[in-house]
Formats: sequence, structure tokens, C-alpha cells
Amino acid sequence: MDRVPALDEPLKNTLGAATAKVMAEHLDLHTLGDLLHHYPRRYAERGELTLLSDLPLDEHVTVVAQVASARVLTFSGSKGRGQRLEVVITDGSGQLQLVFFGKGVHKPHKDLLPGTRAMFAGKVSVFNRRLQLSHPAYELLRGDSDDAVDSWAGALIPIYPATTKLESWKIAKALDAALPRAPEAVDPLPETLRAGRDLLPLPEALLKIHRPHTKADIAAARDRLKWDEAFVLQVALARRRFADTQLPAVARRPVPEGLLDAFDAKLPFTLTEGQQKVTAEIFGDLATEHPMHRLLQGEVGSGKTMVALRAMLTVVDAGGQAAMLAPTEVLAQQHHRSITEMMGELAEGGMLGGAEHATKVVLLTGSMGAAARRQALLDLVTGEAGIVIGTHALIEDKVQFHDLGLVVVDEQHRFGVEQRDALRSKGRQPPHLLVMTATPIPRTVAMTVFGDLETSVLDQLPAGRSPIASHVVPAQDKPHFLARAWERVREEVENGHQAYVVCPRIGDGDDEPKRKPAEDEAEKRPPLAVIEIAEQLAAGPLSALRVEVLHGRMQPDDKDDVMRRFAAGEVDVLVATTVIEVGVNVPNATAMVIMDADRFGVSQLHQLRGRVGRGSAPGLCLLVTEMPEAAPARARLGAVAATLDGFELSRIDLEQRREGDVLGQAQSGVRSSLRVLTVIDDEEVIAAAREEAVAIVADDPELERLPELRTALDALLDQEREQYLEKG
Repeated sequence: MDRVPALDEPLKNTLGAATAKVMAEHLDLHTLGDLLHHYPRRYAERGELTLLSDLPLDEHVTVVAQVASARVLTFSGSKGRGQRLEVVITDGSGQLQLVFFGKGVHKPHKDLLPGTRAMFAGKVSVFNRRLQLSHPAYELLRGDSDDAVDSWAGALIPIYPATTKLESWKIAKALDAALPRAPEAVDPLPETLRAGRDLLPLPEALLKIHRPHTKADIAAARDRLKWDEAFVLQVALARRRFADTQLPAVARRPVPEGLLDAFDAKLPFTLTEGQQKVTAEIFGDLATEHPMHRLLQGEVGSGKTMVALRAMLTVVDAGGQAAMLAPTEVLAQQHHRSITEMMGELAEGGMLGGAEHATKVVLLTGSMGAAARRQALLDLVTGEAGIVIGTHALIEDKVQFHDLGLVVVDEQHRFGVEQRDALRSKGRQPPHLLVMTATPIPRTVAMTVFGDLETSVLDQLPAGRSPIASHVVPAQDKPHFLARAWERVREEVENGHQAYVVCPRIGDGDDEPKRKPAEDEAEKRPPLAVIEIAEQLAAGPLSALRVEVLHGRMQPDDKDDVMRRFAAGEVDVLVATTVIEVGVNVPNATAMVIMDADRFGVSQLHQLRGRVGRGSAPGLCLLVTEMPEAAPARARLGAVAATLDGFELSRIDLEQRREGDVLGQAQSGVRSSLRVLTVIDDEEVIAAAREEAVAIVADDPELERLPELRTALDALLDQEREQYLEKG
């Protein structure tokens, strides 16, 4: 929950203009309500110190520790002689060095005597291979009697998410001024729900999370505040779903002996049980007179395109048109090629040799020639084309449909908020919507992020799919492993197969890395680039093989030409960027080497790996990294190598990313509304909140009997986030 409406008063009224300005600029806190919902990140106990041994590098931290030693050193520099104060603090788990220079030496030298306990805040850096804080801010912790300095009476000291400009203890002091106003907070939870779930009233929860006396206080406060976040969000989503059921749509039911039946009769295989089950769900939605809103998530290679195509054919049978929106030209061309191949003469409507029920399948991308583009636009507006596959070009104003009945969005996470809606608005009535993703999403995330969509899951791979073996190749520790990797690629090619080599960067001069080098050696060099690696391989370990490159900045015709030749087996090794990550289907490609694999996310590695093992021969994926064995990145790669279960990997991915990313902060431009709720761990709370929300919205869609909940909802859903939720 973002704001407490009764506490919409600007912070400057309570804290003064200077502090309020820093809070607004650095922490995005503007009102009393914002401050009350800025919860402690953790709590330090007086008798027990925080772990100095596992401090994160380059992050702003607050620690509670005891001074072990302090000494002033005199040194000579370019500007003459100077003084440096070195203080060592300890917490039993480890030691940390603090340094102060020049005129900043005198006060800490007087304050920080051995045995003194204090809170220290600063950015962790490394000097001479030791962790240190340079010029940290500090606050002495004295006995409870000295309340001039120490305003925490309890044994638990709240440590707040802080910045260099505003230390944790200053935020705590600001909260001392704000907490007396907590009773004015409007409680969004209906009284019956709060009592039934045995949750604290909101003012009491706010008091206990900021000034707990016991760990039980913290637990009770967090339980209550988690409910607020889960429940208000689920009510927003339940209202979206309810509103969608009130919209009109044209029901699109299968027609006997139509295009779909003709297509099914040609299929050389039977659909998996999973495909049949999901198809039944989709056909059920298409037959209703309000728009389908369904998320189809399936493992890489589980046959989502086949399910989507059969839904599109049903809509064409029922007199409508279907549009498939793909995130890249390479993928749009690939979909167009594979769909026209699967349909054969059924995709040749209006042409010589086209079958009786045939329709036209057109491609529309930004880089098409003017004549082809004009023809495609004409086919759409006249209804000649039943199916169109395209990129963002589909969204342009010029594009008009005869009767758009279904929109299929491939790889939803690649599209911004407005794009999906712009396409949907091209129907005379709202078209049905099927959103597909090959990035498996844990159930709770689906309930939170895609909460306005019903979810179908394809978790079974079609028969004939081969297993993929994955291995980490530590290039720095064991260079001979990398040499062996290239030998394996040659062996695959000698056996009549093909391989991909993936690099994080193109290397054409336009994509110089903007990332600053970190402490480890592997990070100091720029990421490996397609163009350089392709040259090295062609001249070295893969000489005499047919090596080609593919990346996003090539001309569309060149890209298509390379992909076509690779698919036809005329290229042995394709060195590419992640442009091949989604949907590219070459069954004869059996090996993939991912260079600098540590620079990709877990889900992305899983997606890339899904490009091999698509035929009858087993797949091989080699994750090359220069990271040392102890690095967290190596653990991440180990996890990818250890399992092919995308759902398991998506949990790992989510645990490593910040929760805020999950709620699409990047797309909505606003802070995540989640402070205490974690989408992975709080599955039960989210599921229960969804149930309660659905019941409340069904009974009172406008929330007329729950004004406090309405107010909280308005605060959560400032217009920007309302639009974000609306568009998924």
C-alpha cells in the first residue's frame, strides 16, 4: 500500500523543508503516509551485533559494532603531510576497518575510543584486499539513560533502507515525529476480515514495525502489513477481471468441417494431453460473449505455437481475423515461416493451388518494402487475410482490420504496456486476448503480475523431444575445458549437426559497454562480442567450418537470409546475440556455447538453452564463464546446469532479483507497492487474499459499502499503476 490518505500531508510540515527535500529526492518519500510505510529493512539487537563477515561490496550499509582499536597515522602526500585515522570495529563475526582523513579526523578520534558501541553507515569498498568504510557517518549508542543520543528504548534497533544523504538513525528520528499520527491511518481491511484472520489494527501494526519491543511484535506487524499489500492489490485485479466480464465480445465457436478440421486432418502427430486440455480452456473462453483474457505459459518447446495457431484458425472459421504480435522481426519471420509451412495449401487463400477453406497468412514488419506492405494492409482491411503475424508495425494507425477477433501476444514481457492495448483497440468490439510466455512464472507471481488473466500451463514436452545436457565451463580456472568445448562443437558438426555460440554484445563499435568494471578480474574487460568471437573461431578452433554471425543491428533481409541458410543446414555454426533467444526453431542444431554466461539472467539462459535439442538428437549446452568458483554468479550457473525445470529456475531467478522488478517497476515507472510481501515466500497470503478479494468484489463491485478500502485502492492505484495493471 503506497499511501494512507489521512496522512497525505507533506513531510515538510512535520520535518522541515530541508529534510523533506532529501527524503523526496533520495527515498521518494513525500507524505507522512509514505514515511510511515518506509519499514525497517532489519533490526539490530543491542546484545548481539550484525554480521560484518558478509557485507555486500559497493552497497550502502548500516552496522552496529564495537570499536576494537583506533590509531592516527601521519603520511606524506603531494599536498604535504596529512593525517589518517584508522579505526577497527568488530562484532564477533568479523572485523571492518573505518578510515577518516584530514580535518575529518579530530571528532571521530575523540568519540571512537576502544570499547565504544555505535551505529556506522557508509558504502563498503575494498582497500588492500580488506573491506572498509571510508568516512562513515556514525551514531554512538550509550546506556538507556542517555536518551539525548539514543531514542530507542527497546532492545531492537530498527535499521532502515538508507542513503548516503540520510542515515538510518536520522530516518528513525523522523519517524519519532511521524508515529504519533499513526492512529489517523485509514484501515483498508474490512473489520470482519481483520477479526476473522486475527490481524492487528493498522495503527498498532505501524507502531510495532517501527518500534518493536520483541520479535513477536515484528512478526505480528509484518503479518498485518503483508495482508494490506496482498489484499489491496488483489482487489484491484479482481475489479479488473470483473470489469472485463462486463465487456461485450463476439463469441467465436469452432465450425464443423472448416479450416481447423482441415488443418487437424493434415497433422502428422497427435496433440499432447496438455495441449488438448489447454485448447479446451481456450475454446471455452472463445465461445463466450465477453473477451477472453488468458495467459498461456509453457516450457520452451512445449508446443504453445500449435495451441495458438488452432485458436487462430477457430476464429477465422467463425468469420474473424487473428493477429499475432512478436517482439522481434527475426521471430515474426520465423513464426510466419513455420505457420505457413504447417498450414501448407491452407495458407494460400485466393491463390492458385490454395485449398477450399484456405485463408491468407500475411507478415507485417517495419522493414518490408512498400509494395509488399501495401498488399498486406489491403489484405487485412478487406478480410482476405485471416491471420497476420507482425512486430510493433501492427500497432501503427494505418493498420486496419476487417474484423479482428483474436490477439495473440508472444513473449508478453517484451512488450511495453501501451502496445498490447493499441492492438486490442483495432477490433470493432474488444477482441479475445491470448498472452503467451515461455518464461515459466511461479503461481504467486502469475496471481500478482498477471492477476487480471486466467492462467493455462503447458508443462509437458511433445514426444520426440530430446534431453539437453548442460555443463559449466570455468574458462579461467580450467582453460583446457574451453578447448574441449570447441572440440565438442566440431564433433557435433562432423556428425551432421549444427551449433550456436551466444555472446552478450555485438561488437560493432555502437554497443560499447556502459557498465563500470567491478572488483573481480572477469568484470574488468568488456563483455565478449559476436563479431570478435566469430573471427577468432573461424581463424582458430573452428577453422574450415562455415561460421556466420546474426545480431539485431543487421539489415532485416540479411538477418532473414542467415536464418534461412542456417535452417537449411548451409551454416555450421551461428555466432549470435540473444536475438535467437525466443522462438527460433532449427531441429538440427544440437549444441550451444554461451560465452560470458554469468552476464545473463537465469530465465534468459533457460530460454537460450531451449533452442537446442529440438529434434531427435540430444542437445548440449555449455555455459562458459571466467568467474571464480566462490562467486555467486557461479552458483547461479550451477543451478541452471542442474535442472531443466523452468519453474524451479524462475523461482531461483526471482529470489535473486528484487521483488519490485516483478511488479513491472520498469514498465510502470513507479515504485513497487510491495514493502513486506514477498511474492515467492508469501504464496499462502496471496492465495487467501485473492479468495477474499474475489468474494468482496462479486458482492460489491464498486466497494460502496467499504469506503476505506476504496480510499486505499485509489492511493495504491495512482493513475499510472492503474494503467499498468490494466494492460498486464
